[in-house]
Amino acid sequence: MMKTSECITVVGGGLAGCEAAWHAASAGFRVRLFEMRPVRPTEAHATDQLAELVCSNSFRNASLETAVGLLKHEMRRLGSLIMRIADSTAVPAGAALAVDRERFAEGVTRAIAEHPGIEMVRGEVERIPDGICVIASGPLTSPALSADLQRRLGEEHLYFYDAIAPIVTAESVDTSVAFRASRYDKGGDDYFNFPFSAEEYYAFVDAIMAAEKVPTRNFERCVYFEGCMPIEEMARRGRDTLAFGPMRPVGLIDPRTGRRPHAVAQARQDDAAGTLYNLVGFQTKMTYPEQRRVFRMVPGLANASFVRLGSLHRNTFVNSPRALRATLQLRSDESVFLAGQIVGVEGYVESAATGILAGMNAVRRARGAQMLVPPATTALGSLLRYITDMTRVEFQPMNANYGLFPPLPDKPRYRGRERRDQMGQRALRDAATWMAESDLVDATLRTAQGQ
Repeated sequence: MMKTSECITVVGGGLAGCEAAWHAASAGFRVRLFEMRPVRPTEAHATDQLAELVCSNSFRNASLETAVGLLKHEMRRLGSLIMRIADSTAVPAGAALAVDRERFAEGVTRAIAEHPGIEMVRGEVERIPDGICVIASGPLTSPALSADLQRRLGEEHLYFYDAIAPIVTAESVDTSVAFRASRYDKGGDDYFNFPFSAEEYYAFVDAIMAAEKVPTRNFERCVYFEGCMPIEEMARRGRDTLAFGPMRPVGLIDPRTGRRPHAVAQARQDDAAGTLYNLVGFQTKMTYPEQRRVFRMVPGLANASFVRLGSLHRNTFVNSPRALRATLQLRSDESVFLAGQIVGVEGYVESAATGILAGMNAVRRARGAQMLVPPATTALGSLLRYITDMTRVEFQPMNANYGLFPPLPDKPRYRGRERRDQMGQRALRDAATWMAESDLVDATLRTAQGQ
């Protein structure tokens, strides 16, 4: 491994920052990784561990039928630290990849701390460091660093809010009402399901609407990302919205009646021991007392014991189409890279993936080598093309999805699953070609060869 005296600075110990630091250090560079917790806490984090998952414990669908599943595959080929730890701490979650959040954070923290090329510094960074650096400070970037970044960009940040769902203990679930199953029997009995009659459902919706909410501060702009919409905001769109959204009952049969419920709430396993369950899609800004009252109206949760209640925190991201190149460099300063949710990607996997690219490109910047930009036909490349498209006027955060991919050739005309399969296969081919042309070692092949 090449050794160098030059130091690359990484700001932020979340998923993206850890990936950036790992890849830069693994390339032989000295890395100084700054994490402000616990010196300066945030509104959302509960520990001082790196890569703490503050929202769901799910990395979402694991199959190549989805763009996020494809993105995970691409990350593994690039030697992703986050995917390696996630795979080793996985818990049952049907077709999804979910992790024991404590073991996951502990694993990432240990890997970073034990890497000989990484110096971890606990403390707040108030301005963009000199030299080559990766800013992966996340959606809760400190006010001082945020202000410095704002001055550097010459424009305001954008804001939206991310809501956190409650977690209940498995032993407090009434299993005479709740039943274990996955939709359409995909994944066995990984989820608790709480069946609603029509009467129970509408009473629940009315209670959500009437419940006291935590007020939004008047100096903060409130723009919700669709993938983390608070349950009361969905209910506000209509009394049946939840039944056609996170509480849709399709693919589930209530064993008590032998029929499909009017609506169903689901809880996903949150730890390896199976003692904690996350209420899927129940992110909220209701006050804590109201959450306890309203969520205990869910059939099977009358005596629910909550180990975490829902909350709301501000996410910060930059106007990436104006600020960033596809290499994740600032247009105004090619030595500064951004990664993670601050660039306008949404989701754990997407954030970590940008950290990989930022770390690799920081190394290439230091070496004077050509920057890496994955093909637009790949999951990561399509996401980067979206967030750095200068023609975009209204920019909002985005998950990886096949809608971002360039279209397939007109003939034959593929549709539905076949179309996604063809896009996935094209992405795998193009990713392999790009990696070979860029002299990137395929980590999955290296593992298979026992290296």
